[in-house]
Amino acid sequence: MIEESQGAVRVREVEEKFNSSLFHGLRILIVDDDVDTREFLHFLLQQNGALITAAASVKEALTIIAQVVPNLLISDLGMPEIDGYSLIKILRAMPKEEGGEIPAIALTAYAGESDRDRVLAAGFQKHIAKPVQPTELLTSIADLLEQRVGSGE
Repeated sequence: MIEESQGAVRVREVEEKFNSSLFHGLRILIVDDDVDTREFLHFLLQQNGALITAAASVKEALTIIAQVVPNLLISDLGMPEIDGYSLIKILRAMPKEEGGEIPAIALTAYAGESDRDRVLAAGFQKHIAKPVQPTELLTSIADLLEQRVGSGE
């Protein structure tokens, strides 16, 4: 009974977080070579008020970032040609105004502790295992945004 009520409280906290205007107008770039993942994330985030741009490759993502710097990047790690690790390395070498400090979430099929450490060391702020759980992704985004607001960015 206690577990159930704690779960209900957690769900209510999550809903309150997402009922805020936190996501409205937020420019999110999704980078994933898998069309189903891109479409799912696009739908989920757009339903919560975010403005979504999606790219199927790192090259496409860099072209988009050169035109409009997003507020958040969500990138798969395992992509052909250029992977998500290379994308974050390229981004982190850029000046802030060109996207060098975009908050970034990595998506990966590998969810071990060493994978998480490698992802964070590469320059991502969050690491989420696939298949993506909607509540986990939305909570991670909300946490990242709150951290940036809290730090004055």
